[in-house]
Amino acid sequence: MVGFNQTSSMIGFILLGLSAHPKLEKTFFVLILMMYLVILLGNGVLILVTMLDCRLHTPMYFFLGNLSFLDICYTTAAVPLILESFLAPRKAISFSACFGQMFLSFAMGATECVLLSMMAFDRYVAICKPLRYPVVMSKAAYVPMASGSWAAGIINSVVQTVQAMRLPFCGDNVINHFTCEILAVLRLACADISINVISMVVANMIFLAIPVLFIFVSYVFILATILRIPSAEGKKKSFSTCSAHLTVVVVFYGTILFMYGKPKSKDPLGTDKQDVSDKLISLFYGVVTPMLNPIIYSLRNKDVKAALRNLVAQKHFN
Repeated sequence: MVGFNQTSSMIGFILLGLSAHPKLEKTFFVLILMMYLVILLGNGVLILVTMLDCRLHTPMYFFLGNLSFLDICYTTAAVPLILESFLAPRKAISFSACFGQMFLSFAMGATECVLLSMMAFDRYVAICKPLRYPVVMSKAAYVPMASGSWAAGIINSVVQTVQAMRLPFCGDNVINHFTCEILAVLRLACADISINVISMVVANMIFLAIPVLFIFVSYVFILATILRIPSAEGKKKSFSTCSAHLTVVVVFYGTILFMYGKPKSKDPLGTDKQDVSDKLISLFYGVVTPMLNPIIYSLRNKDVKAALRNLVAQKHFN
């Protein structure tokens, strides 16, 4: 009850963003706005073609449609807030809006981790067990796999967000970030956050370490199967079916590992530069990765390019 009174005495949080670097704000406002429009357009078109083209009504493109929808939701939960922070010196945000944004970001991020592992399993079955593919990856299997990914991400987000909401915030209310990023919010709590840290470590094992291990093992089997194919053309064709997914996985997890795994500077004079660097890396993870996903799948997938040409041709004919 004491924690509630302490928290309720504060109006909300203040998002610091890049207010200490006003010159960068104008540049990044235009840049992020353009990237956001590309995200909406690119992922929206991918969802449209996977729904309208009957040749893309397969498990792989069903997962891809889910990934595109997820990227739109993830960026929409954060980008408008980021753009608004660029326009105001210090952006005020209420507790409910802050934790709502945190919930959506957590849910989408965790869901994408699981969904990428489901896509890896789909590629494993397609290449290593091609004769059993229609049975193993039937609609009765891949729809629950996608639904389970969403459910797992949402449940994890509920747990993490509720634990953060129960903390008392009675001191500094300035979040040194663009959005209500959970690590930045936890630093403001005036209570023991060990339970939150333990919960996040467990969640990272479930939603980061296990999916990465699953994807790695899947691609070990995929690579071994491809190497046993006698013809060079057969090897190239088999690898092309999973190259787009592998590229997306490398970009997605590579950015996460770089963002959270890079060593912290011990030089107090370099703290400001490091904070700006961390924010920009977080921005890259939150905006650039969802923008690259439809580009990667469009450029490296003949079926998607053919579906796009058909869609444009139909529009032109009409």
